[in-house]
Amino acid sequence: MRVYLDECIDWRFARALRGHQVETARSLGWTGLRNGVLLARAAAVFDVFITVDQNIQHQHDLQTFAVAVIVVRARTNRLADMLALAPDVLAALPNAPQGAVTLVASL
Repeated sequence: MRVYLDECIDWRFARALRGHQVETARSLGWTGLRNGVLLARAAAVFDVFITVDQNIQHQHDLQTFAVAVIVVRARTNRLADMLALAPDVLAALPNAPQGAVTLVASL
């Protein structure tokens, strides 16, 4: 699966998503892009857009973008806390519907 990691996620999180083609905002030169532009670009190239931005579904009509969005809500955005949710993100990838948000959160 082709996966895009938003710039708010530590690029090292990509290592936890083995078996998938993962790119980051930094590796693509997409840092600083606004979410609307970013979603459009990601939809043209990727299957899944992973972010920690919990407001993305309220700011954009995700149904207009042909990309699944996974919002990760860890205790903090630090790598260690994010890595704890990596197995749940991996499990969510194949079932995440395009044009909608799938939430992966810690308890």
